[in-house]
Amino acid sequence: MSGPVPRLSSDPVAEAGRIDALDVLRGVAVLGILVMNIQAFAMPLAAYYNPTAYGTLDGANLYVWIFGRMFADQKFMTIFSMLFGASIVLMTERAEARGDGRRVHYRRMGWLLVIGLLHAHLLWSGDILFVYAVCGMLVYPLRRQPAGRLLVLGVAMLAVASAYSVVTGLTLPYWPEEARSGLTEDMWKPTPEMIEAELAAYRGGWLDQKPIRSADALAFETYVLISWGLWRAGGLMLIGMVLFRGGVFSAERSPRFYLALIAAAVVLGLPLVAYGIAIDFERGWPLWSFFLGVQFNYWPSIAVSLGYVGVVMLACRTRALHALTRPFAAVGRTALTNYLLQTVLCTTVFYGHGLGWFGSVDRVGQAWVVAAVWAVQLVASSLWLRRFRFGPAEWAWRSVTYGARLPLRRAPEGELRGA
Repeated sequence: MSGPVPRLSSDPVAEAGRIDALDVLRGVAVLGILVMNIQAFAMPLAAYYNPTAYGTLDGANLYVWIFGRMFADQKFMTIFSMLFGASIVLMTERAEARGDGRRVHYRRMGWLLVIGLLHAHLLWSGDILFVYAVCGMLVYPLRRQPAGRLLVLGVAMLAVASAYSVVTGLTLPYWPEEARSGLTEDMWKPTPEMIEAELAAYRGGWLDQKPIRSADALAFETYVLISWGLWRAGGLMLIGMVLFRGGVFSAERSPRFYLALIAAAVVLGLPLVAYGIAIDFERGWPLWSFFLGVQFNYWPSIAVSLGYVGVVMLACRTRALHALTRPFAAVGRTALTNYLLQTVLCTTVFYGHGLGWFGSVDRVGQAWVVAAVWAVQLVASSLWLRRFRFGPAEWAWRSVTYGARLPLRRAPEGELRGA
């Protein structure tokens, strides 16, 4: 093992002050998110939550689904949310040193909210940027709180969404039959007619998709935000601030510390997730699974995510793996671009304005699509950053935030050295 990774990169103009391990971890998170999101791109939305709602679970398809639930579901979203909290601390500290921290932060979040709305209503209803923008605005005033207080607040926020889900699940038997049936058909086990309508919409052109896409996006921006997203993402952002301050995301902690995170994931997190999967299959995936069964992933996913952090940080501390981590760092430095690019690529593959494969690719086939998108992004991100300072989406976001057209191309090497 070597010491902590250097904080500074080689380009003093565009990249000064970047934390390399943070970029690598962000790259891993962005790529990992697609393991779960691919289901929402390729299949009716209910299949994302309930694997029995659509498609088959025979043979390898079952193992692909189990792998996703065990190792990806909520895990990479957790990492990305924590890193978002870390970025709030990192970027506002730099902006505050110039005397404009608050203004820059809220302009940044405001434009991210706009990007999220456009992404959700024009391209894909599963957008998470809107939630991050709202949470980023709300947690910003808490960034200077002591670490212990931030941890307590973060866990408390996480508990709100968990409690809402548990209470809903426990009271379900007492709901009117009509209300229970409506909830089931809307999101858990749609009728064949509803499935056919969704298939027809997304296999059609862009205008055919728009009504159902915007309806789903609006539900995510209201009900899902209030009942889940605000508390889950916001709480993780606060925890991420603490971990960033403690050097956890910059590979500054000891190997023993990171090994302890990995051990907690293996001994505690993954077994609980596996137990939850077994219980859901044993009970036949009733609506109960959405509210109560999911708790076996809601909390353990945090432990698994921290285990991933441990693995990535140990990799960043190992000089022999430096060449392996470079492509992930490039993806992390262009995270917004790559997140949006995943939407463009996947909707082109699955929606009617492209190949129109929506609802016709099983989970094994979806895994191959994920692998192909990863390959494209790992290669393209590295090639792009050889000539440009930022990803195109990052460049646009920064430019509108600062109200100026920032330089995008790298200066020639000789010019940087004053030749």
